[in-house]
Amino acid sequence: MPRLKLLKTNFTAGEVNERLLGRGDLTAYTNGARRLRNVQVFPTGGLSRRPGLRFVAAALGRGRLVAFEFNTEQTYLLVFTDQKVSVLEDDAVIATIDAPWAENQIGSITWTQSADTLLICHPEVPPKKILRKDATTFEIEDWSFFEKDGRIYQPTHKFSKDAITLKASATSGTVTLTASGNLFVAAHVGTRFRIIDKEVEITAVASTTSATAKVKQTLDNTDATKDWEEQAFSAVRGWPVAVCFHQDRMVVGGSRDLPNRIWLSKSSDLFNFDLGTGEDDEAIEFAILSDQVNAIRAVFSGRHLQVFTSGAEWMVTGDPLTPTNLQLKRQTRVGSPVDRSVPPRDVDGATLYVSRTGTELREFLFTDVEQAYQSNDLAILARHVLKNPLDQDFQKSSRLMYLVMGDGTIATVTVYRQEQVTAWTVYETDGDFLSVCAVGDDVYALVDRESGIYVERFDASLNTDSAVTAESGTARTVWGGLDHLDGDAVQVVADGIYQGVLTVSSGEIGLSNPASKVEIGLAYAHEIVPLPVFHAGGFGAGQGSPVRLVRGTFRLLDTRALTIDTGKGLTVVPFRRFNTTEVLDTPTPPFTGDKTIRALGWTRGDTTPLWRIEQDVPLPCTILSVLTEISALGQ
Repeated sequence: MPRLKLLKTNFTAGEVNERLLGRGDLTAYTNGARRLRNVQVFPTGGLSRRPGLRFVAAALGRGRLVAFEFNTEQTYLLVFTDQKVSVLEDDAVIATIDAPWAENQIGSITWTQSADTLLICHPEVPPKKILRKDATTFEIEDWSFFEKDGRIYQPTHKFSKDAITLKASATSGTVTLTASGNLFVAAHVGTRFRIIDKEVEITAVASTTSATAKVKQTLDNTDATKDWEEQAFSAVRGWPVAVCFHQDRMVVGGSRDLPNRIWLSKSSDLFNFDLGTGEDDEAIEFAILSDQVNAIRAVFSGRHLQVFTSGAEWMVTGDPLTPTNLQLKRQTRVGSPVDRSVPPRDVDGATLYVSRTGTELREFLFTDVEQAYQSNDLAILARHVLKNPLDQDFQKSSRLMYLVMGDGTIATVTVYRQEQVTAWTVYETDGDFLSVCAVGDDVYALVDRESGIYVERFDASLNTDSAVTAESGTARTVWGGLDHLDGDAVQVVADGIYQGVLTVSSGEIGLSNPASKVEIGLAYAHEIVPLPVFHAGGFGAGQGSPVRLVRGTFRLLDTRALTIDTGKGLTVVPFRRFNTTEVLDTPTPPFTGDKTIRALGWTRGDTTPLWRIEQDVPLPCTILSVLTEISALGQ
């Protein structure tokens, strides 16, 4: 009976959709897997049990994580919750400040940072900035536009019909403004109007056509005029949607009532939006007009100024950008989500963004040949893993893009364009992931568990979730500090030895044998399922032919536990004395090398994989390659 050896050298296509089960001719089939859960694919091709999650702090509720990187040595994590922002440094809460964003608004905030200031936008909340006053003091303030000689240099716009005129009763002091049509509402109190480019501030509203104002700049006359505008951002007209910095200008993208408009500040004067006479360094304002709705969802500074709208993606060119040389060009027609903010992220010069449908992760990349951007879909072969993404961030050191899904999972994709690596996996935990954030080399997650909502950090030294580690100079059996896990069944690794499952009571556990170092946390299982054998090469056996796994050889790296199912149930592969049911007196050392298992039984005419790995033992497992020897019969 002929035998065939098949060598799987990598998993660089990641988990692929089952619709590819009939496409054994694709490279993605050779390098992919049917199911990858709680594993991380390396750019080099191998994969490993994902890092565990270290417990950091209890959060004040559901919310969002945002990085605040003051410099290379001082980085902070901001936790936005209902009406609060908590500041964490070195995994400790150092400040909590009052904030204006309600829980249901946090998912739509956008932000950008400049030095010690984080600018934050939401279309229903006045734009704010979070200032770092010193190492432990943070404050929230309103944006302050540049003001000179009674004039505030902020964006303005005429929202009413062009035919409506405005007339002032005098040119100075306190005046009465009379409109020729319905214009004023009570919320106009405190807003600025410009009448023939001179500014007044509304102090009271008598009716829809009459208001009282204080003149800030002496008016030219008291004639009725169509030449008037009001401030673009206000309680009446809504607030900015998105913000970024580009070419030494602050870019504001869209507002509630002007969703398709963009404003760029004066060069080197970030809060000055004086249009002036159109000199090169003066502010810029324009609208995105086309044959479809273009509500701005994000503005991003890349190779060019990139604008992501509800219906398309645009580039704004000009080197440098000036009022006279600016060009706006639509690039692709994908669109971004409108009910939430998923921030675009730069990955090796490409901007990764989530599509409006929530089923695609697009790569917005400039091509020199076409001198234009393309939006390639990175999830075309793994559409099933994208389920309404809510948040995303990129960790450069591991080349991992993390996407928090609406179902509480995290989809990760290892991105390495130079080697054509796009490998999807799915992270699951005992609870729901709410948000993710990369701060330097660390990745934090906000997790909703049965006992509470916690900030946790991915830690490669751990193999459990919401985990606590502790050491003692003297070996002991009782370990505390587990209040957040009270009543939970937890896995315990003591002095490198897996102790099984224990239950936390009153924030403590008791070991049967004393130990000096422990890891205590919630269990999670990792799973690796390959795609089924598609054909058996030159033996004449193909789809539907009987196939039998004779043996499989797994090349491992620093692995301490491996459980394999070859069709007869899960089998623990021995590493010296390791066993899932015994408590050993000495830890099993990490194993690097090949482990071979043998199997019996035929499969025919189905899509059953020849082997699978599934284990929740909290010990490291890394697989570099798999060699399978199979027997196949011709049809």
